[in-house]
Amino acid sequence: MKVSEVRDILEATVLAGEEQLHKTVVAAGGADLMSDILAATAKDAVLLTGLNTEHVFRTGKIAEVGTIVFVRGKKPDEKIMKVAETYGIPVLSTKCSLFVASGRLYMNGLRGLDGSW
Repeated sequence: MKVSEVRDILEATVLAGEEQLHKTVVAAGGADLMSDILAATAKDAVLLTGLNTEHVFRTGKIAEVGTIVFVRGKKPDEKIMKVAETYGIPVLSTKCSLFVASGRLYMNGLRGLDGSW
């Protein structure tokens, strides 16, 4: 699935990485504990989270996630977004809850990562 499809399915706003909407993501997972993300195989996955700190971007970079989606309408502040832009990870924000966002992606064919998230 393309990041642009994730954006459309979640009715999300692109906060960073507009030029990367063509990237392919292979799975999705939701977590607010960054240690859970690091423990999972998250390469090229969609990370759904309500945690609104720069640790999300640092963890996403290490785990090589394909895109980060903030749920419940959360949007990082300008300082945090500068970190995001340096990592080159597409960032979206959706008004959906974590539960609803996960369900929508699942119903559209995107599956979880080996059951670990």
